[in-house]
Amino acid sequence: SELFGYEPGAFTGANTRKLGLIEIANKGTLFLDEIAELPLSLQAKLLRVLQDKEVRRIGGKDTIKVDVRFIAATNKNLLEEIKKGKFREDLFYRLKVVSIEIPPLRERKEDIPELVKFFIEKYSKEIGKKISGVDEKAWQALMNYHWPGNIRELEAVIEKAIIVCEGEKITLKDIQDELQWPLPHNSINIDIPDEGIDYQELEKELLKKALMKSNYTIAKAAKLLGMSYDKFWYRLKKYGLFKHIRENTK
Repeated sequence: SELFGYEPGAFTGANTRKLGLIEIANKGTLFLDEIAELPLSLQAKLLRVLQDKEVRRIGGKDTIKVDVRFIAATNKNLLEEIKKGKFREDLFYRLKVVSIEIPPLRERKEDIPELVKFFIEKYSKEIGKKISGVDEKAWQALMNYHWPGNIRELEAVIEKAIIVCEGEKITLKDIQDELQWPLPHNSINIDIPDEGIDYQELEKELLKKALMKSNYTIAKAAKLLGMSYDKFWYRLKKYGLFKHIRENTK
């Protein structure tokens, strides 16, 4: 009902007409976050909107012409979701006109200061505290943390820090409990020699090990390394490993 709207009497509690987000966004842009979570039944309806450029409210008889630009986002590999039968392939290709992969926060830590500033301003107003920034030790912790939960985790950490903060600046004390997460049980300890290592050779070898362990199935190898399919594919191309795959799958 949020996307498509409804007519009075469409269901229990529908006493008045409500416009859906698609109709409201007519002549504009609609952002669909976490598109992979959309049920298959709604995926089919959304596909019809994209194809026919018209929408029908729940309980309504008439279709309404709409002209909407859709932007969709997800943190899941939609190709994998398609294989599992959880996402429609036709909808995927309808949406995938221009695709942009945003790296995880740990790979773009230069964005952290601006994000922290934004969240401080946002939650200082909401909570009613005057927080001017973050002290040096807290900054070091924020910049060194791995951020497995990406921006949502950073937002939650800053929000909680503002709630418990006793001064004008967020301190290490305000965030350290949130940033203490255990290493996985199978964490690898690597001893780096004084002369250093060739990181690219190390990464290349890691890719080859993952391929071998997954019987040269790219999707499985990518999952072993916690990468998206597209990112793993890019690295295979970067290091010329498709020849390596062909040689081992003859």
